[in-house]
Amino acid sequence: MQKKLVIVESPAKAKTIEKFLGKDYKVMSSYGHIRDLKTKEFSVDVRNNYEPQYVIPLDKRKLVSELKKASAAAEEVLLASDEDREGEAIAWHLSEALGLQSEKTQRIVFHEITKPAIMHAVTHPRSININLVNAQQARRVLDRIVGFEVSPILWRKVKPALSAGRVQSVAVRLLVEREREIQQFVSEASYRVTAHFLLSDGKTLLKTELNRRLKNREEAREFLQYCLSAEFTVDDITTKPFRKSPAPPFTTSTLQQEAARKLSFSVSQTMIVAQRLYESGYITYMRTDSVNLSDLALGTSRETITKTYGEKYYHFRKYQTKSKGAQEAHEAIRPTDMNAPEIQHGSLQDKRLYDLIYKRTVACQMADAELERTTISIGIEGKKEKFTATGEVIQFDGFLHVYMESVDDDAEKEQENGLLPPVTLHETPGLDGITATERFTQRPPRYTEASLVRRLEELGIGRPSTYAPTIQTIQNREYVVRGDKPGEERTYNILALKDGKVMSEEKTEMVGVDRNKLLPTDIGTVVNDFLMEYFPDVMDYNFTASVEKEFDAIAEGELVWTRAMDKFYRFFHPIVEATAAIKTAHKVGERQVGIDPGSGEPVFVKIGRYGPIAQIGQANPENKKAPKPRFASLIKGQSIETITLEETLKLFDLPRSIGAFEGDGLTVGIGRFGPFVRHQEKFISIPKTLDPYTISEEEAIQLIVEKRAKEAERTIKLFAEDPDLKILKGRFGAYIAYQGVNYRIPKDAAAPTELTLEACLKIIEFSPEKTVKKRNAVKRK
Repeated sequence: MQKKLVIVESPAKAKTIEKFLGKDYKVMSSYGHIRDLKTKEFSVDVRNNYEPQYVIPLDKRKLVSELKKASAAAEEVLLASDEDREGEAIAWHLSEALGLQSEKTQRIVFHEITKPAIMHAVTHPRSININLVNAQQARRVLDRIVGFEVSPILWRKVKPALSAGRVQSVAVRLLVEREREIQQFVSEASYRVTAHFLLSDGKTLLKTELNRRLKNREEAREFLQYCLSAEFTVDDITTKPFRKSPAPPFTTSTLQQEAARKLSFSVSQTMIVAQRLYESGYITYMRTDSVNLSDLALGTSRETITKTYGEKYYHFRKYQTKSKGAQEAHEAIRPTDMNAPEIQHGSLQDKRLYDLIYKRTVACQMADAELERTTISIGIEGKKEKFTATGEVIQFDGFLHVYMESVDDDAEKEQENGLLPPVTLHETPGLDGITATERFTQRPPRYTEASLVRRLEELGIGRPSTYAPTIQTIQNREYVVRGDKPGEERTYNILALKDGKVMSEEKTEMVGVDRNKLLPTDIGTVVNDFLMEYFPDVMDYNFTASVEKEFDAIAEGELVWTRAMDKFYRFFHPIVEATAAIKTAHKVGERQVGIDPGSGEPVFVKIGRYGPIAQIGQANPENKKAPKPRFASLIKGQSIETITLEETLKLFDLPRSIGAFEGDGLTVGIGRFGPFVRHQEKFISIPKTLDPYTISEEEAIQLIVEKRAKEAERTIKLFAEDPDLKILKGRFGAYIAYQGVNYRIPKDAAAPTELTLEACLKIIEFSPEKTVKKRNAVKRK
């Protein structure tokens, strides 16, 4: 009989833990949750105290059978899932689904996968914390109620196959509101004045800036003209020491933000890499909102810092977690071994993220950076304004020797000021040059994944375990895309003193260019507006944050989870019923942009089955002979909120015929996946470099020829007896393509060029992928 069975969440973790435990232990993995609510059913018995109806998914039944058999054979079962609420729920589900006996079942937790941590956990087991389990159940049930009750309304009122989520919908609201702020933003101009002064040595130039912005061109011109004959005097020199302190060690959200800024990782990518590092034993648990460090970590950090950099670089700091709901773990994210500045194994991504975590942890226990800031003020004869120059000098680098925290936006980045030249008080420098440059107020920045996480955390929405899934979900549902905005060209004015005159010059610059930002789609915007109109309380930031606090109270045993569900349902369900009963004259999100001058019919934009569309005319069910409305898809970059009548009407110029090739016509149109050329029932995508409204016959033919050449390069073998079957060259080698499905070629098969039609059909018939679909295809043959 196996003495002890340890069940963890992932096979990678099982492999690492197995190294630390002796032959008396067997370590198995549950591969995450083994029970959940039914996928396509409500699965919450509202009349029976909100009891969840859990099922074991089909793909987990074999695993559950194996775990049951192993647990029955063991003297003791140790449930070692993660130490957060989700992990506690997994342990409870295992106990329930496997029918574990309480007298031989224990719960063990650890926040790092090292031998001391595992051995300590094994010798200090506890029982399952039902309060943590209930907090997770409450989140799961409440989210199921919102999703299953609101989604059908969206299907009827907006578009089929849409869905709503409690936290996700609020995240989309943040993005939609920011986008509207940007659209409504009106930039205001002012003039920034800079001057170069020649110091008393006759060689050194001092660059300065006027201490206020000038309102307009006339004021700037008058000021420069005045400076032509003015006298300037150094009237103040101040030098002040100041310090910079390091940022605290990483929590989940700060790690996601910093990895995005420094490594260009997406939020989900950061969590995948951090999970690997944790399961490999390199870092502590990665879902945490605590900034606390253990005494062991503090002690080893001191040893590392004093040994590597010297005693003067060390400064003890004990960080305290400010978040009231801090419950996801008991320690910040840190390396498990502070004597290991790098890891020898793992991918490049693993090594880069580990390096970031290591340096941040070391830096938080290092001394402040000591700097000195000098400000020189130059007065202008007869004016209140002053020119100033600021310089910073690092006297002692402290933690900056290892690490400096990044910021999100250019506006937040501090100007790097170097050492200033020697200047004497009351010195009268000569004016070498002065420039007034027209500058504009900046619109609010669009959110990145990192800055959205920061904002959600500021509002108290979500928890460490929910940030990455939330951001991934709103992108998967196509409510939000991560993309670029091209910006636009803007003209600005420069005034400069030259040869005793004020000269004016016009220049251009690109503004509003965005890279890798989160942008709400038309569908996301329409869904947000609908939810804001009919479910304003659920979409309220404070309400969503208060729900999180209720989950925290449940986890602390201060609130019964079913009472919290009942309170929410009694408030929420009547709103759902009232909204479902409302009949609207037009579809949600539909906007009339004007009248078609050719037909006199109204022109609309709205959400169609496959996305945003334009429509001319309206259906008349009472008159079957009446002209039917015409439809056209919006192209990428257009929005139903901002598109004009002229732009909308242009969409109806397509499809258009542009000539012929090989005796068949060439038609240009726009479909679900963008603009295309249609030829011989085949669709060839039009690249961004060509305009579908102006593409010529020659350019279309060239696209067709290029696509054929690429396909010929990919083609290994064709079969005249069955044109649907092809052997093609892919990224990972040769494969069979047949009736829209791809099939691997077994290693023991003949060379791709030697395969016969019969051999290919046999491979398809016995291929494990998409068996039903493939066998049906073979039967049809």
